[in-house]
Amino acid sequence: MIIETFVLSPFQQNTRVVACGETREAICIDPGEESKELVKFINDNNFNLQAIALTHAHLDHIGGVSALRESFPQAEILLHANDEDLYYNLPQQPLFMGIEPHQLKALGLEYERPPQISRYWQDGEIYAVGNFRFKILHCPGHTPGHVVFAEEAERKVFGGDCLFAGSIGRTDLPGGNFDELIDSIKGKILALGDDFTVYTGHGADTTIGRERATNPFLTGIYQPLGF
Repeated sequence: MIIETFVLSPFQQNTRVVACGETREAICIDPGEESKELVKFINDNNFNLQAIALTHAHLDHIGGVSALRESFPQAEILLHANDEDLYYNLPQQPLFMGIEPHQLKALGLEYERPPQISRYWQDGEIYAVGNFRFKILHCPGHTPGHVVFAEEAERKVFGGDCLFAGSIGRTDLPGGNFDELIDSIKGKILALGDDFTVYTGHGADTTIGRERATNPFLTGIYQPLGF
């Protein structure tokens, strides 16, 4: 499995190209913003970008969808239906975060309406990328439609903003729910196995075993203050 990470957007988000070296089939997970380097990497390696695969629809994970689709019009756009409204409201998302309209251009947060979603992820479906088979797991809590992509044979999971090294995704934004997120992590992500590598949406990669043993949100050290 070929995995290339591009740290993009003011939010330092991990955009990834994941490809099968034998078939050259590839997906881009969560393009955070327009990136010439990202497009060049796909073209230079003769990858067929079959999909723009979205874990969820926050602006720092979908801000580059339009530009990437223009470069690779054959790529389908995949998202869970529960994040549809969030996706199509991309231009308004910075305003929901308290950013004033006159600040958007300077911050690089001016967005057009993103292109049409091709189809919606289904919980438990198996999605093929060349020789790899990703199981799609619906893991709400950070957003209502958050999903993760687990490849059992490779022992890898692309977790978006559910689980981080030493932390978890935010639940204080619209649609977030702390209890749902903890249930998603414990019931679906930790259940994959301790030897899985977790490719996170922000920051360093980690493993399920490490987070099970040391993450304060999972060990009981951290106690929420009622939100």
